Amino acid sequence: MNQVIDARFEIRDAAEGVGKGLFALVPIRKGDFILEYTGKKIPTKVADDMEEARYLFEIDSKWTIDGEDETNTARYINHGCEPNVEAEVHDGHILITAVRDIEAGEELTIDYGEEYYDEFIKPVGCRCGAKKHVR
Repeated sequence: MNQVIDARFEIRDAAEGVGKGLFALVPIRKGDFILEYTGKKIPTKVADDMEEARYLFEIDSKWTIDGEDETNTARYINHGCEPNVEAEVHDGHILITAVRDIEAGEELTIDYGEEYYDEFIKPVGCRCGAKKHVR
């Protein structure tokens, strides 16, 4: 079942074995703000000890966002070896922006980084569909 989040996005099934993904309903231009990665702010030392946690986003050496809650729409942005969005931390907020033009119907993807890739993606194989994989 597809879930329209707002006029710009919907959550729906992504590639097989990946689960849900976030898809653009309208074109998005390079540089446009997409949304904020949200969740519970926890000490990074605590986050580092959380095994199997998949929705942790480190703000800095002191704080991490646990974005597991389904109200965090950005949690549905899947890994992509050729991503179309990126995250930047500004004043403790994790802001997602487009790194290239994104067409309506296209899935939003982000490079999860080496640590996440090695721990969660590499063991099962990357399913992002990119022609060239980052690792």
